[in-house]
Amino acid sequence: MSELDERGRPGEPDQPGTPGSPGAWDARSEEWLTDGDRTAEGEGEGEGEGDGEGDGEARRTDRPAPEATHRTATATPPSTTPPRGPQTAPTPRRTAADPVKSLMHRHRELCERAVDPLEIAAGLEAHGVTDRTATRFRHRDVFSLAEEMYARASRDGESPAPTVPPESPRTRADWALLTLLPGALCAATLTGIHLTDGRPRLLTAAVGTLALALALRAALTRGPLSTTHPTHPRTRALTCWLITYALLGDGLLQLAITGGPDTLPTGTTDATWPTAGAPALALALSLAPAAWTAHLLTTRARRKLTASRGLEDFAAAVHPLLLGAFALYLSTLAALLALTATALDEPAPYAQTMTLGALLYLSRLLTTHGFTHAPALVLTATATTQATALATAFASRLPGCAFLGTPVTTLVGTWGPGAVPALACGIAAATLLLHATRRLTRASAHATTDLQW
Repeated sequence: MSELDERGRPGEPDQPGTPGSPGAWDARSEEWLTDGDRTAEGEGEGEGEGDGEGDGEARRTDRPAPEATHRTATATPPSTTPPRGPQTAPTPRRTAADPVKSLMHRHRELCERAVDPLEIAAGLEAHGVTDRTATRFRHRDVFSLAEEMYARASRDGESPAPTVPPESPRTRADWALLTLLPGALCAATLTGIHLTDGRPRLLTAAVGTLALALALRAALTRGPLSTTHPTHPRTRALTCWLITYALLGDGLLQLAITGGPDTLPTGTTDATWPTAGAPALALALSLAPAAWTAHLLTTRARRKLTASRGLEDFAAAVHPLLLGAFALYLSTLAALLALTATALDEPAPYAQTMTLGALLYLSRLLTTHGFTHAPALVLTATATTQATALATAFASRLPGCAFLGTPVTTLVGTWGPGAVPALACGIAAATLLLHATRRLTRASAHATTDLQW
């Protein structure tokens, strides 16, 4: 049954109401008040979720129910939140007001060891910072960003900065003479082989080969072709293989197709197993122009790095320098090959010698500037191609395996035995040239601090 209110109107069934007379609240009103408090408490917890755990505990404290109320009072639940301590203003969220400072903290080691702004610019570029990225740090390019980082690091006393930038690498007599030594020893060895016979010839070849290897090692540890980066373990072995193939490979491949060899090479061109001394001598003599062109490239690139105001400008300026140094080396190698072929009275194999020289030059140039993976990979592929050609030529002699030597036999019959190294080294050199135009035109490839060879 519905209950009647004080005016005689029927109220809603089972609905607690506001007390209408003085006295204590009845059970229904108390229940309504408690439910209302819980609802408000839940909403407060949802709105102030990130204010802390203490607020939530404060909202869950027990609240005493009011004992009495006036008839005209509004049924409003009492305040459920106890008085809190002194209100503190929320800590404002930090914003990137100084983005350069955060970048300096991220590249702290680079700023500490840098001796000039150019090294910082090169290091930022190596970490992927471009001119477009520099605009987010309120700078027009990486070079101006590096100048501010260098100035602030010096101002804060993080690293002692010299007042004079490092000079360009100077030419020194020690590495200049060392680059001439392999050519001189190779010429002396070939002369001794031609003037001796029998066991003295074999001894001369062994001693000359050992002396030439030591001279190459000494020449590559000083000067523009030296490197402080750890080279791949197989790079030297692959280089020796390619040079040995240039000396003996063409004659061995021709004999493998025709059924030989029956004797060991004697070091002359008129023997059963002919050797090509002109390419080996030309490559040994070309070590000097290779070092000089590398020195020229490093010096000019360093000057362009100082004058450039952007990474794109620097890349555009170094690109013709790289191609010019490469073309100058190839021109010198072609002239040396013509001279050595005339002196030794041998044919001049320009195709295989020029492609091999280009491959070795680009490989060493990339290794010198710290890019060692690509040269090792390309040299491995080239040496594998030459070894596979020889292996298939010998394997075609087995019964039922004549088809294995068909590609090599066709290639040699059409263009001669020099076509195999020419194609292998030519494709490899073109690959490294494309790679070099992308890597050696970066500022990080030329910003080295120890350039006084």
